[in-house]
Amino acid sequence: MSEGEEEKQYWLLKTEPGEWSWEDQRANEGISKWDGVKNKQAQKYMKSMKLGDLCFFYHSGNKSRRIVGVVSVIKEWYFTDDDEKEGAVDVKEVGEMNRPVDLKEMKGEDGLKGFVLFRQPRLSVVPVPKNIWDKLCEIGGGFTKEDEGEGGVVLDKLDD
Repeated sequence: MSEGEEEKQYWLLKTEPGEWSWEDQRANEGISKWDGVKNKQAQKYMKSMKLGDLCFFYHSGNKSRRIVGVVSVIKEWYFTDDDEKEGAVDVKEVGEMNRPVDLKEMKGEDGLKGFVLFRQPRLSVVPVPKNIWDKLCEIGGGFTKEDEGEGGVVLDKLDD
């Protein structure tokens, strides 16, 4: 990493599939405004997101608690109302998990003990330490993204 360059951060963004699903994300040219987050702690996390940060796209709800894809931050925090109480970040699809990673499976992994997702399950945005990011990518077999140049499929390398 060169001098002055910030280290990439990793996040998990939760959404109810009935509100905004991975299929919705993909159908919208892969781009969405991630808004509607009311919790102050979750907003604080969003405010610290930087361009290029990677986020797991997590389906919450009773039937499907699992990581299904990866998005990247393409626009940092901005206010979405005149009162400057609510805001958003814009994210773009990077790729779909090769195998969704279910919450029950995550909880059974020794390498994920203490993950904030387990300690604060109500938060819709949580930070993901690099070692946990790598472990979750390993469990899910990485993620596949479209190679825009040739239309082929590329398995993302798990390393930076």
